[in-house]
Amino acid sequence: MRKFFYEFLEALQIAYDALRANKLRGTLTTLGILIGIASVITTMTITNGIGKTFEESISSMGSDVLYVTRMPWVFTGNNWREMQKRPRLDAREAERLDRTLAGIAAVNPATSDQMTIKYRSTSLESIPVRGTTEKQMMVSAGSPELGRFLTAFDSQFKRQVCVIGKTIREQLFGDIDPLNKYIRINGERYQVIGVMEELGSASFFGGPNFDRQIYVPLSAFLKSFGSTNRSFTFAVKAPSPEMMNEFEFQLVGEMRKIRKLKPTENDDFSVNKMTTLIDAYNQIMGVVLLVGLVITSISLFVGGMGVMNIMFVSVTERTREIGLRKAIGARKRAILTQFMLEASVICLLGGIIGLGLAAILTAVLNAFVMPASISPGIVLVAILTSILVGMIAGIVPAFRAARLHPIEALRYE
Repeated sequence: MRKFFYEFLEALQIAYDALRANKLRGTLTTLGILIGIASVITTMTITNGIGKTFEESISSMGSDVLYVTRMPWVFTGNNWREMQKRPRLDAREAERLDRTLAGIAAVNPATSDQMTIKYRSTSLESIPVRGTTEKQMMVSAGSPELGRFLTAFDSQFKRQVCVIGKTIREQLFGDIDPLNKYIRINGERYQVIGVMEELGSASFFGGPNFDRQIYVPLSAFLKSFGSTNRSFTFAVKAPSPEMMNEFEFQLVGEMRKIRKLKPTENDDFSVNKMTTLIDAYNQIMGVVLLVGLVITSISLFVGGMGVMNIMFVSVTERTREIGLRKAIGARKRAILTQFMLEASVICLLGGIIGLGLAAILTAVLNAFVMPASISPGIVLVAILTSILVGMIAGIVPAFRAARLHPIEALRYE
C-alpha cells in the first residue's frame, strides 16, 4: 500500500510536469469540460433554488389544511369539459360546512380578484385582493409584522379595513408608516390596519405572490365588489396532521351532502392538499432536471472525447519516454496511473473553472432572474464528475501507453 502511494505521487508529479510543458494544449482541452461542468452545475443550482422556493411557498399555505375548490389544482385525465360544468362554490355552502364541522375543524371561505389600488398619487394595478375571515390565521402561516389581522368584529360589521403584504407596503408607501392610512381599492376607501410579515412567492409555479396581496373582510369584499359569479375556496384545517387522510373522506362526504349528490353521481368539486402539489412538482422538476442533464451531458461527452484525443497525441509524443521508464523498471501500473492522472487533472482543472463560472452565473440568476443556489452537494458532484470524465477519457490512451513494449518504444522516432 505504501509503495502504491509513492507511485501515485510520482505519477501525479509527472502528469503535472507534462501539463505545465503543454499549457496551450491543456487549456484548449479543458474548454469542453469547463462548458459541460458549468452547464450541469447551473442546471442543478436552478433546480435546487426553485425547490427551496417551492418549499417555502407551500409552507405558508399549511401542510394540515385541505382546500375545497371548484376545479382541481392538478388535472389528470381528459375530463376538462365536464369539470367546466361544475357549479361554483358559494358562501352559503361555506356556512353549512362550517356548522357541520363545528368543534371538529376550522373552515375559512375566501374569494379574490385582481384590482387597482391607490394611495395619494401612487397607483398599483392587478393586485390580488383576497376577501377572507379571521380564520385565515388558522389555516395559513404568517402573522402581521405591524398592526393586527382581521377580526370577527371586522367581518360582522363589514368594516372596510385591510391588511397588506410587505411588497405592497414598499411599493405603495415607501418609508411612510402605512398603519391607519386610507387606500382606494377599485375606488372603495379602505383603512390599513396591518402589514403581513414576508411570506415569499409561489408565482414562479403559477401561484400567488403572498407579499403582493391584500386581505379584506369577506363581508366587506362582497359588499364593495359584489358577489355575482364569484367562486369561493374553502380552506379546512384538519383536526391533526395524522388524521388528514381520514378527515379528507369525511370532508368529501359532507360536501356531497351539502350539494345533494346521489351515490351514483361524481363529485362536482375538488379537495386539494399540499401533497398533491408536491407530487406534481417533483414529477415536473424530475423531468426538467433529466432533460437538462441529458443535454448538458453532451458537452461533457464532447469534452471527454477531446481529452481522449489529446491523450492519444501525448502518448505518441512521449513514446520514447515511456520506453525509457519501462526499461529502467517502471511497471505497467505506474504508466497506466500516470496517464489516467494526467487526464483526470485536465478534467478536474476544467471542472474547477467551470464551477467558478457556474457560481457567477448562479449569482446573476439569483439577483435578477430567478431563484438559484449552490449547495455543498452540488460542488462535490462537480468535482467527482470532472474526475470521472477524466478517468473514462484517459483509460484507453493509458492502456495503450502501458502496453507498449520498451524496445519498440525506444526505437520510436
